[in-house]
Amino acid sequence: MGETPYPARMIPPDPTFALAFPDGRLVFQGRTLRCALGKGGVKPAVEKREGDGATPIARMALRRVFFRADRGPAPRCAVPVEPIAPADGWCDDPGHRAYNRPVRLPFDASHERLWRDDAVYDVIGVLGWNDDPVERGRGSAIFLHLAREDFRPTEGCVALAPRDLRAVLEAGLRGIEVVG
Repeated sequence: MGETPYPARMIPPDPTFALAFPDGRLVFQGRTLRCALGKGGVKPAVEKREGDGATPIARMALRRVFFRADRGPAPRCAVPVEPIAPADGWCDDPGHRAYNRPVRLPFDASHERLWRDDAVYDVIGVLGWNDDPVERGRGSAIFLHLAREDFRPTEGCVALAPRDLRAVLEAGLRGIEVVG
C-alpha cells in the first residue's frame, strides 16, 4: 500500500473499515491511497438510484470477494473468497426478483457480466449496499474492484489499483465508509 500518512482524526473508529472521500482518496489503517468513485459523484444514500452512476454516501460492509482464478491467485482476506466463472453475472434490473443479486448467465433480465475481457473485475469485493433488504431501484452492484490505469470514474463502485486492492484485503479490510 502507499505510505502517505493521513491525519489521525480522519482514520475511521473501526480500523477494519476504510474511508473513501469524494476527491478520490481512500484512507485505510493510516495510509492514503488513490481510488476511483462513481461518474455521478457521491450522493447521500437516500438519493441513490439505479443507473445514476453515483457512489452512495454510506457505511458498507465487505460481504465477500470474487476473483478470476485464471488471472491470479485468490486474494488473502478477512471475508469469504470464491472464484468466478464465465457464466457469473449480477442482476441490475429493478423489476426482476433477482435484483442486486448474483445470477447465472444467460439471464433474461438486465445484468452485469462479472467475467470481463478487461481486468476491472479480476478481483471484486461485494459491498453491502441495498442488500439487506433489497429495495427496488435503490442501486445495485456497488463493488470494490480494480481501477482502470487512468482511474477514470466508475458506474458507482469504489476502485483501487491492483496492488492496493490486494494489500487492503490482506490487511483485513471489512468495509468502506464513503463520506461526503
